[in-house]
Amino acid sequence: MSGSTDNSPPVGVVLLVRHGDRMGFYQDPDTYTATATQITPLGNQQEYQLGTYLRSVYLNESSPSYIQGLSTGLFNQSQVFVQADLGGEAGVIYDSCVSLTQGLWPATTSNNITLANGTVITAPLNGYQVRTTTSVHGIDPNNNMTLEGFQNCSTFNTHTTAFYDSPEFQKMQSQSAAFLDLLPPYLGGRSTSLENMIYDYMNVNSIHNATFAAGLPPTFLPQAHALANWHEYNVFSDASLDGIGNIAGRAILPTVLNEFEAILDSTNPTKLFITAISYKPFLSLFNITGVAAANPQLAGIVDYASVVAFELRHPNGDPNEATVRFNFKNGSDPQFTTYNWMNATGDIKVTSLYNALWNSAVNGTEDWCSICENTEVSSCAALTLAALQARAAALPPISPVGAGFLGAGMTIVLFGVALSSLLFFGLLKFKRPLSMGQKDREEDQVELSKTQGYADSVHPPSSVSRGH
Repeated sequence: MSGSTDNSPPVGVVLLVRHGDRMGFYQDPDTYTATATQITPLGNQQEYQLGTYLRSVYLNESSPSYIQGLSTGLFNQSQVFVQADLGGEAGVIYDSCVSLTQGLWPATTSNNITLANGTVITAPLNGYQVRTTTSVHGIDPNNNMTLEGFQNCSTFNTHTTAFYDSPEFQKMQSQSAAFLDLLPPYLGGRSTSLENMIYDYMNVNSIHNATFAAGLPPTFLPQAHALANWHEYNVFSDASLDGIGNIAGRAILPTVLNEFEAILDSTNPTKLFITAISYKPFLSLFNITGVAAANPQLAGIVDYASVVAFELRHPNGDPNEATVRFNFKNGSDPQFTTYNWMNATGDIKVTSLYNALWNSAVNGTEDWCSICENTEVSSCAALTLAALQARAAALPPISPVGAGFLGAGMTIVLFGVALSSLLFFGLLKFKRPLSMGQKDREEDQVELSKTQGYADSVHPPSSVSRGH
């Protein structure tokens, strides 16, 4: 926890939000390619309640954390930017984000229009405000890797395999074998290996299957929970800032840092940025920023409907200085907790954050393609072709006939590069199919508030050496 004392109100906030409760789904244990799933009414309600809480904190003029100048009434699209991952969990993250915005900007009869004849027309559902197609931007990881930098990343897959082969993993596997051997009667034939850590199936059924919940021994879920925390934190973190294990956090870093810059630009009206994501970027960011090192209880998977809030301030009203505060609310926690981070106490200067993290960020398509050794994703393939054409153009002159063919080829390549770049940065979007082939691995979703017991008894997260 932090000892921040600056009482200046925030001038803007960047929110990272995890989706709400959903049905089970499977992930490949090496690549984390996932099947589709669907949100539940519980998940919608969790996100709506989170939105209501965030409204009370940031859109309430009587709150000490009210964002200065932010409209407290109708949704003002010029002041807010909202985006959501359309990735491996299909529509779950997007649907969660829609429910979140409904809590932040609830229906109101003020959302109306007066016609020429004097008739007042209120929007449907008693003044429903947020229009999903224009207000919540979907980010397809097939075209834009910022929210799922680990997908289609060969070097990340190698890192994951190395972790499974590491002495630390083998030791944990040996220590947990007796517990894992007790699980088959409850898993319906699913693998009980540590590599495939099956917590998600147990957690989903504990929530939605009364027979399963009644029959599962009371210690089993917390034990599986602790192993899942250890497993996922080590997969999605690394000992060095620019290590490939941190790719999920490194890919989203430019988004966060650029949003800081936008908030501090006095000519930019946007004051609130919201990005809805899976649990994976949280793990990497907690590692990169030192939050998990300073607060070991956070070295695990965030709960459903968790949120990180980066609050930007001008200390004592000084416009020439800007600081950022790290707040986190884990799922059903009643309110935010402020945590120390970046090896400092309390708020830190935005310039210090940039200086510490910018060089480890994945800055654009070419950088990601190089880091992940990918030449197959459309944008990476287009860049490779463009490079080949550039080298060819530097060769000795060719005949007029050959030049004609080269010119036509270059036109096609340049069009492909332009199209792929638009797709990658989300400026041009195609809808991603929601149905995907079934994979081997189930996602691990856990509550952090209960991680310490079993985890400490087998291998404390803070003492783990991570595979590279």
